[in-house]
Amino acid sequence: MTPTVSRMEALRRGVTGTAARVFGLLAILAGSTARASEADLILPDFSSQSFLNGALTGHQLLLGGIVVCVIGLVFGFLQYGQLKNLPVHKSMLEISELIYETCKTYLITQGKFIIALWGLLLVVMVGYFGILQHMLSEAPLKLIAILIFSLIGIAGSYGVAWFGIRVNTFANSRTAFASLRGKPYPTYAIPLQAGMSIGMVLISTELLLMLIILLFVPSTYAGPCFIGFAIGESLGASVLRIAGGIFTKIADIGSDLMKIVFKIKEDDARNPGVIADCTGDNAGDSVGPSADGFETYGVTGVALITFILLAVPAGYRVQLLVWIFTMRIVMVVASLLSYFVNEVIQGGKYKNADKMNFEHPLTFLVWLTSGVSLVLTFVVSKLLIPDLAGDDTLWWKLSLIITCGTLAGAIIPEAIKAFTSTESRHVREVVTASREGGASLNVISGLVAGNFSAYWMGIIIAGLMAIAFGVSTYVPESLMLAPAVFAFGLVAFGFLGMGPVTIAVDSYGPVTDNAQSVYELSLIENVPNVKAEVQKDFGFTPDFEKGKEYLEENDGAGNTFKATAKPVLIGTAVVGATTMIFSIIVLLVGTETRNGMLSLQTSGLGNLSLLHAPFLLGLVTGGAVIYWFSGASMQAVSTGAYRAVEFIKANIKLEGVEKASVTDSKRVVEICTQYAQKGMLNIFLGVFFSTLAFACAEPYFFVGYLISIAIFGLYQAVFMANAGGAWDNAKKLVETELRAKGTELHAATVVGDTVGDPFKDTSSVALNPVIKFTTLFGLLAVELSVELVKSGNAMLTHVLAAVFFLLSLVFVYRSFYGMRIETPMRSETAKEPAKAV
Repeated sequence: MTPTVSRMEALRRGVTGTAARVFGLLAILAGSTARASEADLILPDFSSQSFLNGALTGHQLLLGGIVVCVIGLVFGFLQYGQLKNLPVHKSMLEISELIYETCKTYLITQGKFIIALWGLLLVVMVGYFGILQHMLSEAPLKLIAILIFSLIGIAGSYGVAWFGIRVNTFANSRTAFASLRGKPYPTYAIPLQAGMSIGMVLISTELLLMLIILLFVPSTYAGPCFIGFAIGESLGASVLRIAGGIFTKIADIGSDLMKIVFKIKEDDARNPGVIADCTGDNAGDSVGPSADGFETYGVTGVALITFILLAVPAGYRVQLLVWIFTMRIVMVVASLLSYFVNEVIQGGKYKNADKMNFEHPLTFLVWLTSGVSLVLTFVVSKLLIPDLAGDDTLWWKLSLIITCGTLAGAIIPEAIKAFTSTESRHVREVVTASREGGASLNVISGLVAGNFSAYWMGIIIAGLMAIAFGVSTYVPESLMLAPAVFAFGLVAFGFLGMGPVTIAVDSYGPVTDNAQSVYELSLIENVPNVKAEVQKDFGFTPDFEKGKEYLEENDGAGNTFKATAKPVLIGTAVVGATTMIFSIIVLLVGTETRNGMLSLQTSGLGNLSLLHAPFLLGLVTGGAVIYWFSGASMQAVSTGAYRAVEFIKANIKLEGVEKASVTDSKRVVEICTQYAQKGMLNIFLGVFFSTLAFACAEPYFFVGYLISIAIFGLYQAVFMANAGGAWDNAKKLVETELRAKGTELHAATVVGDTVGDPFKDTSSVALNPVIKFTTLFGLLAVELSVELVKSGNAMLTHVLAAVFFLLSLVFVYRSFYGMRIETPMRSETAKEPAKAV
């Protein structure tokens, strides 16, 4: 390393974590003082070093990773084919295909919306990279590479989301039909098979694209390729995650409230909101998480690549890069092996059983995968980097840091189950409180569960990060700048290490939820001579009562494991935010050489304290934005649900019909889509302009703001997610264990569930991309602000701050006053509301 570095060079060396999503945007917005950017990063020659005692070069090892990815894709598509070919009654198949058609309509609409936003992004990328970075005149091919790979990134997020809904809509009807065989095992095995199909395709696609960039794209173009890819997948994931969360809860609430208003059963085929609810299960619980998982998994890899290229001496880069990607390849193998072992074990235990706890085999799979990944991490690290930098202990130290993240993938779900599982004391307390206290005490008890869960989540994440930090103190600083930052990046890496299984148990939920709906909507019990037909065509006599029982119980397990995946992604976002904040501190404080080592200058550190008023004000302001966002996202749900309920009440037909019309069902889907997009646009632009405003206002104010956003966002997200999960499964307990549908107790738990819907599936999950976008665009604005001040244009930064803040207020205002419930919408059919039956 050189004895002195500029502040901008120090910033680039400090960049790691999630900031590398679009690390090209971290370059300075004026080309005169620091023209070099991450777009100029050059990958090392992976053939220059050998591994495994000279048996293979780094290039050959990574080529082996491509083979593993291809195997993963083959596995995923084989599972897809098997699911498609599973037996299913035509009445159920018709419903699942109708759900898929509405999902297609939703995704096509969102795709057009993403492309429109990409058009805005195109202007920014061409203006920044093409003009300010002089790529139009000096390196036009790099600019083209950025644009092409941004589209590839969008296609990746969008494509895995589409694949996810197709698999899930195959699996939902097959699961519903399999439940009729009178054994619980197929009801568990099919949703997990669908989840593993999605998980393996998602992770294998992401890893394959990154390996292609590493190995086959010219090394001088790797930077632009990663830049464009990260920008595209981030854009696609954010739109699908935020809008999907709003959509699904508009539909869910609109459908659920009909149970109370008209005293009808759940998923009543006459309710036109049920199809929209099924679409929402996929939009919010399949499309959003799939796109979000694709982006997050990829970006952690990009982050570590960036850090290694910028902060590690050239002699060690190949070793660390090959090690990082080999770890990812190994964890894909670990997930696949664990799934097969788990299937053998669970098949032996439950295949012929009449009863089973649906949560137990999923829990066993998570812990098995974590254990296998842990062992392989240490074994492979010992083989690949036995004496990295001449230190024969670094292999196990780095493995231990990754293990902190890998264990988090199992420990966090286990902790969340204590607050959301149908077996947890907290969920049972919600039910008990509802017996005498009705909806009021139901809501209060759910809030208690959410608050307690936030405490334990904070302790767990802080503890794992503390262990990683402690181990990083033994990593020599001669190996890299800021080992602690690298350690936090490895923890985030480990969070999603066993990605296929994490995605699989998360995807389990929308299949089980839809399966129950498909059963009711199919009206299979009313089909003439259906038992004889099923016996003749499929070789068994259907047991309808047991089928319904299995589907309801399995839905509770799906609810639990949907809840466990949310904090894993939130935790990854917070860890990433921590590393981005470090990058800004390096920019602001600068570096100096002490005792031959690169260190932060001490002169500016005093501003990072309560004695510097802007820093304290930033801490206060960040919390305000988190609470505005929580309200704005729920406002979009509230207004959209009002419109959906209004339409359903005016058009539902309860007499003389068996099913709602397809036209009415599609109209409810249109209402959900409309308000999802309106809400998402206000929120996105409000967050965007707020971040730019506060970054330009005062740099240390912004550091405090970012810290506040991350911490408030973490606890708000966990609190809301787990309170919602407790309410959801309290209702499920009343429906399954107590068999008390239609009672006052059930009505009270339905109210709690509808309160929890936007908590757990809208606001909490959308805070993940909000945290990432805030830090991302803030980094860009801080660099612009610092350069303007250095060039004597300090006043301009204050003007920009004021303009951006006023723009943010416009969208903050619109997020409520432009979305509030005003005069009722006229019924399209002008009919009187249906009478209760």
